[in-house]
Amino acid sequence: MTNAPDQTDSLELAQLVARILDEKKGEEILILPVGDVVGITEYFVVATASNPRLAGALNDAVLGDVRELTGRGPLRSEGHREKSWILVDYGDVVVHIFVEESRRFYEIERLYKDIVPVSW
Repeated sequence: MTNAPDQTDSLELAQLVARILDEKKGEEILILPVGDVVGITEYFVVATASNPRLAGALNDAVLGDVRELTGRGPLRSEGHREKSWILVDYGDVVVHIFVEESRRFYEIERLYKDIVPVSW
């Protein structure tokens, strides 16, 4: 369990990412507090892009804006070539950007159906 200041910082980052995704036309954006279930991160931010090009643009916006506004870069990032499911790992916050078809296939919300999303 992390202490309250770290959780606040993590939540603020997750909410920032959600707003960035929303501003750039991401859809179905959720923040899932998965810390008690997953144990290696505090929050998942999940978003849908209508096409691979938009998925790439959302990824670029998150990477650029988070670095500019917080000075943070990801620990790792995957899927930016295929642009079907892009994962950006900030450690305490993991961002999942799906194209519509991939989001329906993987059904990440179903895996965490007992977790209530937090507002952003």
